[in-house]
Amino acid sequence: MAIYVVMEPPAGGNEKDAALVRDSFTWLGFLFSPIWLAWHRLWIEALLTFAAMAALSMLGEKPRLEWAGSALSLLASLYIGFEGQALRIAALRRRGWREWGVVEAGRLGDAEVRHALEASERTQEQAPMPHIVPDTNLARPAQTGMALGLTHTPGRP
Repeated sequence: MAIYVVMEPPAGGNEKDAALVRDSFTWLGFLFSPIWLAWHRLWIEALLTFAAMAALSMLGEKPRLEWAGSALSLLASLYIGFEGQALRIAALRRRGWREWGVVEAGRLGDAEVRHALEASERTQEQAPMPHIVPDTNLARPAQTGMALGLTHTPGRP
């Protein structure tokens, strides 16, 4: 079973438009890193990955450094493969999306069904939250006198 992170759209968005991001290794992100990042609208990450891959390719053309360029390029691709989905989640957070929670399912369709069922259960069970902040007329008046020093005791004149 896979774990899907459910991201809800920003305020005013429909709850049915939630994005489910599978928290796992992505083979397409590993094989085609800059293209995969650009496909998911991670423009800055795609440009940085493309620049890093180009620099590592030029490093691989130097004599006696072929293995270093290839090894570092492989490491960059592995990083995108392992952390690509986390980069997607971070980009959604920057755009104002909220993390609803996680859903465990075998496929994306099953995860969407589980999310819909759990979301409907949560809305039915939630009761209004009590006010934590007391009324302003119950608040203590502002303290007068010395604010700093060892002689000031809060609540006493």
